[in-house]
Amino acid sequence: MDKFVVVDLETTGHAPSNGDKIIEVGIVVIQGRVVTDQFQTMLDPGMPIPPFISQLTGISDEDVTGAPHFEEVAEEIAAFFQDSYVVAHNANFDLRFLNSSLEEAGFSPISCPVLDTVELARIMLPTAPSYKLSVLSEYLSFEHDQPHRALSDTLVTAELLLSLLEKLDKLPYETIAHLLTLERALKSDLRELLEARLEDLSFEAEQDNGLEVYRGLAIRKRPENERTDAAIAQSFGELADQVYRKDGLLSEGMQRYEPRSSQQEMSEQIYDVFHSSRHALLEAETGTGKSLAYLLPAVYTAVKKKNRIVISTHLTQLQAQLMEKEIPLLQRLLPFSFKAALLKGKQHYLSLSRFESELQQTANDNYDITLTKAILLVWLTITETGDIDEVNLPSSGKRFFLHMSADAEDTQDPFSPWFSRSFYQRAKKAAWQADIIVTNHALLCSDMQEEYQLLPSYERAIIDEAHHFEATAAKHFGLALDYVSIHHMLSHANKVYDKATEQLPHPQAEVLLWQSLWEQTKIEADDMFRYIHDFVLSQHRNKLGTNDIGRMQLRLEEVRHTKALLVIAEMSSRLLFGIRDCIHHLLQLVKTAEKQADKKMADSLQNAVNQLQSIIDSIERMFLVIDDDEVKWIEVDVYGARNSVYLYSEPLDIADMLLERFFSEKKSIVLTSATLTMKQSFDFIQAQLGLDEQTVTKRFDSPYSYQEQVQLLVPNDFPDVRGKDNYPFIYAVCEAILSLAAVTDGRMLVLFTSYDMLKKAHGLVKELTDDQDYTLIAQGITSGSRDRLKKNFQSNKKSILFGTSSFWEGVDIPGEDLSCLVIVRLPFQPPDHPIYEAKAAKLKAEGKNAFMELALPNAVIRFKQGFGRLIRSSSDRGIVFVCDDRMMKTRYGNYFTASIPEVPTHYQSTAELLELAEQWL
Repeated sequence: MDKFVVVDLETTGHAPSNGDKIIEVGIVVIQGRVVTDQFQTMLDPGMPIPPFISQLTGISDEDVTGAPHFEEVAEEIAAFFQDSYVVAHNANFDLRFLNSSLEEAGFSPISCPVLDTVELARIMLPTAPSYKLSVLSEYLSFEHDQPHRALSDTLVTAELLLSLLEKLDKLPYETIAHLLTLERALKSDLRELLEARLEDLSFEAEQDNGLEVYRGLAIRKRPENERTDAAIAQSFGELADQVYRKDGLLSEGMQRYEPRSSQQEMSEQIYDVFHSSRHALLEAETGTGKSLAYLLPAVYTAVKKKNRIVISTHLTQLQAQLMEKEIPLLQRLLPFSFKAALLKGKQHYLSLSRFESELQQTANDNYDITLTKAILLVWLTITETGDIDEVNLPSSGKRFFLHMSADAEDTQDPFSPWFSRSFYQRAKKAAWQADIIVTNHALLCSDMQEEYQLLPSYERAIIDEAHHFEATAAKHFGLALDYVSIHHMLSHANKVYDKATEQLPHPQAEVLLWQSLWEQTKIEADDMFRYIHDFVLSQHRNKLGTNDIGRMQLRLEEVRHTKALLVIAEMSSRLLFGIRDCIHHLLQLVKTAEKQADKKMADSLQNAVNQLQSIIDSIERMFLVIDDDEVKWIEVDVYGARNSVYLYSEPLDIADMLLERFFSEKKSIVLTSATLTMKQSFDFIQAQLGLDEQTVTKRFDSPYSYQEQVQLLVPNDFPDVRGKDNYPFIYAVCEAILSLAAVTDGRMLVLFTSYDMLKKAHGLVKELTDDQDYTLIAQGITSGSRDRLKKNFQSNKKSILFGTSSFWEGVDIPGEDLSCLVIVRLPFQPPDHPIYEAKAAKLKAEGKNAFMELALPNAVIRFKQGFGRLIRSSSDRGIVFVCDDRMMKTRYGNYFTASIPEVPTHYQSTAELLELAEQWL
């Protein structure tokens, strides 16, 4: 069957069961892969069109006045769906409305096979950024002139379908065969299309399509790139001039290139630091172009000295930017060649051996797991890296992937049939052959901590986003454990044990003993974590702090001598006794597997042993070892399950560890960020990291004209932000948000320091405005990742974005999409946060001022990050509205104003500030 009828509907709401009706129908007919017919009509729904729908679609009550009712065109519409596939983007929605309307009009519902282009796009386009029709049309370079209009959406869906069918026609036999085994659990009726493709493949001549087939999996071949030695004749100064001058190499590779003196100056400073084998702290303000500024001396030094350089970032977005944009640019422009590789932790890479095993087990798969397997099958035909960050998986698919990552691989045996095809091993090999290795702070810190090397040896490194480096290191030298992880590891151990006893000779009495022991250990874990949960909640009278996602926090130091902690220690001992017994049983099976020469099974059992041992080590460190140099705390979900408990421990001072294990071991480390100083001083970050006075420190100013691009507004008539009842303050914030939104036409980012205040403000703004006035997008309330929320904000006119935590940095919204930044409170860390409490107590014991030494520097750096969200290019223009007037009337307030670029600052009444904003914009 080669007839496809593509349909799209615009409706008055989301559900025909609620009385919602169709207001527009678009139909496109495809036959022989060619559009042969199209149909469009408005429909009178017999009810007013809600304002939100009118704003979304552009269809008003006047547009449907005089249009036919559905029953008048029902026969004509039904006639299209004869001997065809019915195709729609989110087919369930359109079919529900269409069939409901047809049945009301006295016609039979449509019973054709269905193709859902959302699902099909997920499978065939696994690396697409989103599966909204508007995003896919942009991703595939389709024209989409009238989104949310039926015929326009239908034409784009038809074009999308043809593109997806073309991609399906290029899939190899093995991938199609696996998809056929999964098809029954998918929403789309793909069987006939897949079987036809298999039949075609049986007649097609074999051709080199860049794939290899191994054990039934079709995998993209990765070309072998041996490291080549490049000769460099010129000095670095000559190269820098050649790259940065107005008519230089960068002007050839970048549109509208403008030389920035600070960029070349930073490059030359880094080269000098590398050449003199010193460490450096370099603050490069927004607009400096620091990525290229540090890449150039890194590449030159690595190639010249034939010694690789590591570049570490905090955010994956920056890693992607380096690998996909800046590094390829330099590879095209520089007069010598170099190689770069991205290396992440094992958990980022797909294990082919685990995936092969999972494909053979489909009986208990739910829809999301089936869809995830289908997505990964197609992705394997295009990926060279196996890095799961390339793939847009459903949320439960991401959890499922954890079972199939290289971190869960049973073996790293070089003689394993999968070893040469392991994505993780490929990434490691590429890193060994590279001049530049791009990685993240987490892996860099793990490399310091582990006895065996995770990264190839190196002498020099650049740490970008360096303001996160101390916190990341502290986490990696600490511990994090929760009940769900323990439950998962115990379940995994039981699964491995069962599989082993099915394949290896083992007494039945031992199996029964294991089952009893394992069940009892699970009960011990459940009891212990329930007790901890209830105990933490019982401490509410002590006004425990909460983190920014609402978890209650309790520092163990506060309850060190209580009876409850003794009970927890006793329960911990019982749990660890049970886990040790489980390990003993698993190790017996390891010996049996080794005697049977079953290395794969032995490795699988040893992996389970290592996981259980990690539980023992963490719980002992948490509850059974006293260490005054660590801060230990518990977090619980107040409204979660009674075992939703999270255990954490971090060193109080990471500086000595970093000095011993990192800075003293390396020749030259350059740490850079846009936010390293307070009042132009590096003292705070230098002390945090343990760097001595020999460290080079330098600031590079932004080329942007902040005096002309920004107005800083601070109201002097707001309620006290520190009041016990924060409702008056929140109400004033919400009134200001709406008044500013009227001036800026939305286009506003509002930054909060707590999720609780964000929720209250979002609810209040929603009450104070009509739905059609502004699109409100809120972190933790509106569904989607941070990137998805940002894209929704940019694509919706008159939108207001509410964010906390991660939105203070790494969010890049250049141009007119963002005209107003509201900072609700100065971003001081809560004084009752366990880490702050412990560090403050230590400073006080040393006779130091915790506020000036710890709270204020952290708040200033965070404030600078938030301030930096507004101006992202030389043409940006906007307002920063700070609701917290402590920055104007306290003695420490000038630390904030003196740490950001000099801008016109106004401290007046809210009414006066609004008038000023209107005049300025």
